[in-house]
Amino acid sequence: MMAKVLLIIFFGFLIILPATSQTPASKWKLVWSDEFNYTGLPDSTKWGYDIGAGGWGNGELQFYTRQKENARVENGNLVIEARKEKWNNANYTSARLVTRKKADWKYGRFEIRARLPTGRGTWPAIWMLASTKPMKWPDDGEIDIMEHVGYDPGIVHASIHTKAFNHVIHTQKTNTISVPAYADAFHVYALEWTADRIDILVDDQKYFTFQNPHKTYAEWPFDNQMHLLLNIAIGGFWGGTKGVDDSIFPQKMLIDYVRVYQ
Repeated sequence: MMAKVLLIIFFGFLIILPATSQTPASKWKLVWSDEFNYTGLPDSTKWGYDIGAGGWGNGELQFYTRQKENARVENGNLVIEARKEKWNNANYTSARLVTRKKADWKYGRFEIRARLPTGRGTWPAIWMLASTKPMKWPDDGEIDIMEHVGYDPGIVHASIHTKAFNHVIHTQKTNTISVPAYADAFHVYALEWTADRIDILVDDQKYFTFQNPHKTYAEWPFDNQMHLLLNIAIGGFWGGTKGVDDSIFPQKMLIDYVRVYQ
């Protein structure tokens, strides 16, 4: 294709210059999304639920349900709501939505536009786990696109966990960014994941990178297919470090959209 040119008359001379090029098309193409432009329960063709209590390996206090009070779509947003209420042997309810068995990906750009809950004891997360069967943690990998603990407001965390790098042995790879309006405005939490690196961004500001060291599966299990998880945990070994303020409930995480590009 012939390049566009600019024709300029300058002191009687014809000057031919290349036209300013436009921004090249993104290398990412949309392959999956939920825009939440409906009302009711989350789309069952896209989302499943993790159900139950038991701490989820982190000493968490909530019972995850599939009730609409804890997960629903309204006013163009997915609402995940944590509530102070008795449910079986737990004192709190919440929801943990997963794409496992409905949508699993190997590499891509993942964008989640969200407004986070606030208050001491809340622990919202946007993250990914391996879709291996059975999944072994941390060996098969975890990517935390966004974590926020309510006792440290405005500090958002990005991390990866593998057999070689994880918080249990204090070797996890992690970083933080300040997002002062985390609870008052929507922000785009994004992951760019390729065979060579993992980048995590907020509003297109990259603040975490983990490069494939090209050693063993213990360092880089991120050639597995993985699935998304969205949840609000209450308390736990990290989120509950300074206790839970029961006066804050209910608390909501609002998600405007989830988009996956490859």
